[in-house]
Amino acid sequence: MQILCVVGTRPNFIKMAALYKEMKKRSCFVPILVHTGQHYEEKMSEVFFKELDLPEPDINLNVSGGSLTWQTSQIMLCLESVMVDVSPSLVIVVGDVNSTLAASVVAAQLNTPLAHVEAGLRSRDRTMPEENNRIVVDHLADFLFVTEQSGIDNLKKEGIPDGKVFFVGNVMVDTLLSNIESAKKSDIIESLGLKKGQYALVTLHRPSNSDDRTTLQEILNALCKISREITVVLPVHPRTRKRIRDFGLGTMIENEPRFIVTEPLGYLDFLCAMMEAHVVLTDSGGIQEETTILGVPCITMRNNTERPITVQIGTNIIAGTRGRDIIKAYCSLPLSSVRSPRCPPLWDGKASKRILDVLEQHIGKGK
Repeated sequence: MQILCVVGTRPNFIKMAALYKEMKKRSCFVPILVHTGQHYEEKMSEVFFKELDLPEPDINLNVSGGSLTWQTSQIMLCLESVMVDVSPSLVIVVGDVNSTLAASVVAAQLNTPLAHVEAGLRSRDRTMPEENNRIVVDHLADFLFVTEQSGIDNLKKEGIPDGKVFFVGNVMVDTLLSNIESAKKSDIIESLGLKKGQYALVTLHRPSNSDDRTTLQEILNALCKISREITVVLPVHPRTRKRIRDFGLGTMIENEPRFIVTEPLGYLDFLCAMMEAHVVLTDSGGIQEETTILGVPCITMRNNTERPITVQIGTNIIAGTRGRDIIKAYCSLPLSSVRSPRCPPLWDGKASKRILDVLEQHIGKGK
């Protein structure tokens, strides 16, 4: 069975790594790795393939830049040609980015079976491009692989047949658990002059946060105030760096001696930095899950989350984007740096095996 594995962004690479490695162990699968090019810079793409032990993509579409609509349409045009040539048995997509949406639409148009890994997540915020992508992809998919109970509940409410939905766990956790020992060998803590448990790690990339000057200023102002209590480390996303420059907000960071801005980190360096942080402040989705497994407190700088299990078990605080609320969430954290890892059901490092067991049973038998 030729399986077209479509990736385009850093979170995609992390999720697909575990699936790809499991496929290579099974003689019935021939994975074909397609990189759309959505994340293309060396520190956003190439380093992840190296560290996650993924091979060079079999096909690279080299589609990058442009508006969301332009990017999605170009990926669709390129992928259609690839899929007509390859005629895969199945297309696998992960997550909720433009590449995920584009591949799903093309697969549906060509009547090719489609599997969506990380299905059913909902933030209830339709201003997020990712939310719209999730909904469309889930309603096109033939196999919907779910990470948490909320995903099952959401899909049932939307009328997705139960027979298409499979509760398998979290492939991002698979990758994390298999790389913890390698991450411990990173020297990122020493190279940045940090002390374990005595810094806050930040990610800030979501367009709703970085593209609005008022919101970005609110968040940066809160982070500056936090940096007067504890060192703040921000591996800055290229788009966020550009917005900080365009909005003239760089000076406020430069005036804070304990606010460290770095280039984007590779997977292993970032995992190491996350493991040893006192707290992680983020607007990412996947990091909410990773901190849960690691037992590191997480403050989500958004008004919602599509991963409610992280809030329910107490590892994640939804703080919103107002500066005073972010600071309030930070001040609510216990001073102790004692780790309390939590493991939601099936977040045990075996999600990839469960997914491929399902596909082997159904696709292999022509169901």
